[in-house]
Amino acid sequence: MIKNPADGAEIFFDDDAADGEPILYLHGSALSRSIWRGLGYTKTLGAGYRNIRMDLRGHGRSSKSHHVADYTMDKVMGDIHALLAHLGLDSVHVLGYSFGSRTGLHMAMTSPETVKTLIMLGGTFEITPGEIGKLFFPGYLEVLRAGDIEGFVTGQETRGRLDPATRMAFKSNDPLALAAYYEAAETLQNIELSQLSQVRIPTLLLIGTQDQPRFDQNKIMVRTMPDARMVALPGRTHGSTLFPIEPVVQAIESFWNGRRG
Repeated sequence: MIKNPADGAEIFFDDDAADGEPILYLHGSALSRSIWRGLGYTKTLGAGYRNIRMDLRGHGRSSKSHHVADYTMDKVMGDIHALLAHLGLDSVHVLGYSFGSRTGLHMAMTSPETVKTLIMLGGTFEITPGEIGKLFFPGYLEVLRAGDIEGFVTGQETRGRLDPATRMAFKSNDPLALAAYYEAAETLQNIELSQLSQVRIPTLLLIGTQDQPRFDQNKIMVRTMPDARMVALPGRTHGSTLFPIEPVVQAIESFWNGRRG
């Protein structure tokens, strides 16, 4: 565990301290660092790399403030920089899903020297009004504000079956912290389209063909970012981006190997 020196937020992480280039795994909203191990990413993709998984603030075992102002992207960036400084790392490969991928995009924009490559899984540069509710279910925020995490999980399951790792991660959340996080996500974390042309980090966009509007937004991103490549995941929605992992891992390995070549 480390603390962000700016506000004292406690950030939990795992580091296997293996030889090899470091990968920083950034999970999506309502999930935790455990999702990467639970789905097999660290064992499969991470073989030969140093695997670092962190619980983003508001998630997992990290600090769970109930205040919207504690979920600005600047504060999330502060957590990450504190972690890299603690580990003595100048740069990492960043692998993010959903909110984690948007966090990685902010890293590439604001501190490009810390990002070797950026992998965005189900990511985008913007959140359109009401989009989070479409991802979950109508009234999800009211359910969270009422402190009903079981209702949040049950409501999400009405949209489709949750894999066991995701269901477990959802149930471990503090509902009031999650509500504050989602309020911030809709108002405090967007990226202007004009900023994308400045991101020159080698970037791989992996996006499900049924993940709208993010699929169309990824098409805009790949045209705008100078060193980006997009790989479509046929038939996948936002929730099914990460699993099965084999096509995702294959695309990432091909991208990394191509960069080395």
